Parts: sequence; structure tokens; C-alpha cells
Amino acid sequence: MIERILSIAGKPGLYRLVSQGKNMLIVENVETGKRMPAYSRDKVISLADVAIYTTGEDMPLYEVFEKVSEKNDARPVDMSKLKEDAALRDYFAEVLPEYDRDRVYTNDIRKLFSWYNILVSNGVTDFKMS
Repeated sequence: MIERILSIAGKPGLYRLVSQGKNMLIVENVETGKRMPAYSRDKVISLADVAIYTTGEDMPLYEVFEKVSEKNDARPVDMSKLKEDAALRDYFAEVLPEYDRDRVYTNDIRKLFSWYNILVSNGVTDFKMS
């Protein structure tokens, strides 16, 4: 499932791959359901290709999502409690203690939680690779 979820640079939110055309993808916004084309010039990345730096091997994003889901009982992360950078990093350290504090930036953590919340709020709770 997670391999069909996409991020498109310059466009907010997440998108589900619907179909492929000759020089474009047909994607659907996960939140609104609105379909649109994504062209070959757009920087499109599957969430299955994203990983988080750790002190050992990089951890695939879907595994991090599973850890966040376990910690939150499959509910969205309450971002209102994590407005301060230190609080956000401390919470992420509870989820993934081995994350590389030098190479994972606060904005990366914020985006990860944002993506997780979008997915969970729209019924995507199975983060395993097919």
C-alpha cells in the first residue's frame, strides 16, 4: 500500500497513484480525493523509497510509521503538543531512539508526523510493504 503513496515536490499533502500515462502519472490527493496529472518534470517520490537516518542502517519510512502507530494506538500524533523543536525531537526519540540526531532535521520529523497524520486520518493504517 505504502508504495502507491507519493509525495510531489512543490505540492502540499500526499497523493495516491491511480494510473500511468505516456509522460505522466494520474494521482489522487489522499485528503480531498481530487485527481490530477503529475508530469515527468515533477519531482515525485514514493514513500516506500524514503528512509530515516539512524545510527545503524537507515530505516525505511514504513517501519517508522509502524513505530509511530504503535506508540499512538493507530491515532494521529497531536502536533499541538509538539510546537517546540525540543519537544518534537524528544517525542521522536521515544518513537525511534536510534535516529541520527545530526542528520535528521526538525523539519524532517515534522514532515514525517504530518504525512503519518494525513494517512491515518484518511484510513491508511497498514504501512507494510506488499
